[in-house]
Amino acid sequence: MMGGSRTMQLEFHQLDRRFEHLRVRRPDRQRRLLASLAEAGQQTPIVVVALADQADRYLVIDGYKRIAALQQLGRDTVEAVLWPMSEAEALVLDRSLRFSAQETALEQGWLLAELEQRFGYGLDELAGGSIAA
Repeated sequence: MMGGSRTMQLEFHQLDRRFEHLRVRRPDRQRRLLASLAEAGQQTPIVVVALADQADRYLVIDGYKRIAALQQLGRDTVEAVLWPMSEAEALVLDRSLRFSAQETALEQGWLLAELEQRFGYGLDELAGGSIAA
């Protein structure tokens, strides 16, 4: 676990899900996840960062599908790990951790476009991964 990160229980209303639209929906995977969560509970915490301008609100970096499944199951809270870094740093770190066959080229493109528009990063910086947020 990353230094300074901590695990906590959060209620759904505390979560800012502004990047949910950047994820591709796969109904078959979602059904398997739902079944797994129903049977075994939440095994992996979602990843959040604190929102600087809103007390007790957290931006979801990773875990949108788990949140949706837990809500479907009628749960009130989600286990989350809080990364002690900025929103931009967390998005770039999450992208580098998940850079695999599981992430589609479309999802990578959406995230890069979002980083470029939202934070003003140039495509050269994004391609090289040399972002100092």
